[in-house]
Amino acid sequence: MNFIKLPKIELHCHLDGSVRAETIMDIARKEGIPLPFLDKEGLQKELVAPLECDSLVEYLKRFALPNLVMQSKESLRRITFELFEDAARENVKYLEVRFGPLLHILKGLDVEEVIESVIEGMREAESRYEIKGNIILSCLRSMSVESAFEVVKKGKKFLGKGVVAIDLCAAEEEGFCERFVEPIALAKEYGYRVTIHAGETGIGKNVLDAIELLGAERIGHGVFITECAEAYRKVKEKQVVLEMCPTSNVQTKAVQQYAEHPIYQFHQDGIKVTISTDNRTVSDTTMSKEFHLVTNEFHLSEEDCRQIYENSVEASFADQGTKEWCLAQYERRT
Repeated sequence: MNFIKLPKIELHCHLDGSVRAETIMDIARKEGIPLPFLDKEGLQKELVAPLECDSLVEYLKRFALPNLVMQSKESLRRITFELFEDAARENVKYLEVRFGPLLHILKGLDVEEVIESVIEGMREAESRYEIKGNIILSCLRSMSVESAFEVVKKGKKFLGKGVVAIDLCAAEEEGFCERFVEPIALAKEYGYRVTIHAGETGIGKNVLDAIELLGAERIGHGVFITECAEAYRKVKEKQVVLEMCPTSNVQTKAVQQYAEHPIYQFHQDGIKVTISTDNRTVSDTTMSKEFHLVTNEFHLSEEDCRQIYENSVEASFADQGTKEWCLAQYERRT
């Protein structure tokens, strides 16, 4: 199977985890931002998390450096465009990119300018490549509940204009959902779709809470529903789609090795799974690589790949016309 030519849909990809090393160097030079390394090889060591990463917390340290160069409108536009360009070049047909707007206001941009810049980068890529996309706004669980309200309220004007959903991300603590019930409820009232990072670090009940308390339609990762029978049942019963990122899950030690990843077990048991990179740079991966790894490990058939593609289209927060276009891209593949 040619994984580059295979049409793909990506639903879980962080903007700040997918920045080219060369771009970081170029923006830093133009904007006078000091870097710990001035060569690509040294920079790559700072940006890419090893497979031997100790935990999610260690993995998340890789995001500090990219965010240094994501503080201007032009850099945000450029980095977003390049992410979509990289995805299009490996035949990703639709990409949902998520990012935390409040991480990019350190040098004077306001939240609206940040969101607008990211949308502009996406639109430029859509105009030049055969790819479509949408934006998910992430609220960081490490920040205050008030900050989540801020993102929800300031992102509202962009709904239907590139922004489609709200997300909660960053380090995962048990019971985090209770703190964010009100801002997520407001987001749903405004018309945001909801996807929540949960069950990434051994706390399966967080997935149950994300569904029951926050109304999550999709779950980012969800690996640890295997440790919570009620969460497993709820995900399967309600057909809540799991956005699974195999390489990232090995790095963060959600699983120790690819062979232990539950993605194929879930797929065989009727749980809807999708495949994503999580972070192209931090995980040193692509969609083609993720499909290759999963196929090699679990012997996915062509029908399995088709089902995952269709699951991904159906679970996307795209409009119906975009979904139909995506389905047609799979049918016309050569």
